[in-house]
Amino acid sequence: MSDTIFYGTGRRKRSVARVYMTPGKGDIKVNGQSFRDYLCRDTLAKIVMEPLAAIEGEKAYNIEINVNGGGLTGQAGAIRLGISRALLGVNDDYRAILKEKGFLTRDARKVERKKPGQPGARKNFQFSKR
Repeated sequence: MSDTIFYGTGRRKRSVARVYMTPGKGDIKVNGQSFRDYLCRDTLAKIVMEPLAAIEGEKAYNIEINVNGGGLTGQAGAIRLGISRALLGVNDDYRAILKEKGFLTRDARKVERKKPGQPGARKNFQFSKR
């Protein structure tokens, strides 16, 4: 069973995370580094651990993650979605728990594009009648 690999893809903003999960001791590596070293902030590390904490399996799986694009917050959100999707491959009964907490929902918000004739997406230049 240890050679079984579960896969999940997560995306948020411009970030894409590819998650490879195997049964193990709880080692999580992001781009070859410990996930706590890579993400720098405890709040982001907590976001990554949320799906595993929901199913009470923090020490049950070794996780190898490749993530690129975006910033650290977007990458943490992408990793969370990728881990959640990989857990569905492990056991389909996790779906109810993960769905209730909102970990299977893709956050579709992205940066709105800049419009021509304006300095930004919504901002306009100052208007003067005369």
